[in-house]
Amino acid sequence: MAAALRVALCVAGAALSVYALHVEHQAALDPSYRAACDLGPSVSCTRVFSSRWGRGLGLVEPVLGRESALNVPNGAIGLLFYLLQGLLGSRRGRAASATLVVTSVASALASLWLAGVLLYLRDLCLVCLSTYGVNLALLALNLRRWKRLKAE
Repeated sequence: MAAALRVALCVAGAALSVYALHVEHQAALDPSYRAACDLGPSVSCTRVFSSRWGRGLGLVEPVLGRESALNVPNGAIGLLFYLLQGLLGSRRGRAASATLVVTSVASALASLWLAGVLLYLRDLCLVCLSTYGVNLALLALNLRRWKRLKAE
């Protein structure tokens, strides 16, 4: 059951991340582009993904510059995270479980940070909110796995 749930969450998260990358790319090519998740002036994932907050969690650009190799789209970070979660989720042992928990905590903190950014921007990003939900569900799944492993 937990394995199937992990796969479903990782596939959903990866799909959301790929869509975020698509929206950002299309908006860069055509400033008038509007994604399917743009439902109004204050419900716009295109606006969020195209902002400085859509890359490097909005933290890399002020420190290293917009052109830094580390200033990657948040969708790319998410895609790597879900790939890691999927691959390590099938591994047994403390090292895999600890890595799953640590990366899930990092994703939950990033989700909280980016939720704060949405409040700051006064925007509602449905793709973002869905991603935060996936991240929190993976955190819960990984914590449950860690507790079970510690009890053995």
